[in-house]
Amino acid sequence: MSMTSTSTTRAESAVIRHLGQADYEPTFAAMRAFTDARTPDTPDELWIVEHPAVYTLGLGADRGHLLGGAAHIPVVQTDRGGEVTFHGPGQVVIYLLMDLRRNKPGGKLYARQFVHKIEQAIIDVLATYRLAGERIEGAPGIYIAEGPKRGAKIAALGLKVRGNGCTYHGVSLNVAMDLAPFTWINPCGYAGLETIDMRSMGVDVPLADVQLALANELVRQLDVAGSTAQSIAQAAAPTDLSAAA
Repeated sequence: MSMTSTSTTRAESAVIRHLGQADYEPTFAAMRAFTDARTPDTPDELWIVEHPAVYTLGLGADRGHLLGGAAHIPVVQTDRGGEVTFHGPGQVVIYLLMDLRRNKPGGKLYARQFVHKIEQAIIDVLATYRLAGERIEGAPGIYIAEGPKRGAKIAALGLKVRGNGCTYHGVSLNVAMDLAPFTWINPCGYAGLETIDMRSMGVDVPLADVQLALANELVRQLDVAGSTAQSIAQAAAPTDLSAAA
């Protein structure tokens, strides 16, 4: 691959959709339907959403990680990687429907690079709120790096990368949540792992602000251009989510 071709490759335009509050299962079905139908010319999309309380299981998840107290919250089996996690109100969720084989200014992405860039976007957004986040080897996600809550998990990743390089699922960042449901599971399969949110770390900020900040930082990190989340905040959902389950 020549340096010339790489340097002159233009950033692909991505669509950022704000789905508002939406149930998990129809959103999951819509992600799969979008990925089934996309072609090499389909623009990448980032979907911003806030889910009602739900536990989701990765492909290899052990239901033994659902503990006492979890029974009253719905559980959904997914096709992402990873173990059990919780989604709920007050959490930024962004789904990344991307074609990693598409040429971008920095070249095509490999799955490991993709994960690293997502994690860096979270770290950089947290830094703007004066929170230090870090990676932990062998434990995907972002963790508090300093202070008495060091090691507590504040963001989770769960991805599906198909053989053709197309991705879905994505990332969640805890902003201002009821954290109790995290205590009713072994988060991501780790017994005793503390889960934290930005509010508990002293950062009281509107969810919409963090949604926009993370979407824009993901766009920057992933070398995709296009509309910002703010400018299309009222965009229609990519499909009728109510009928997609």
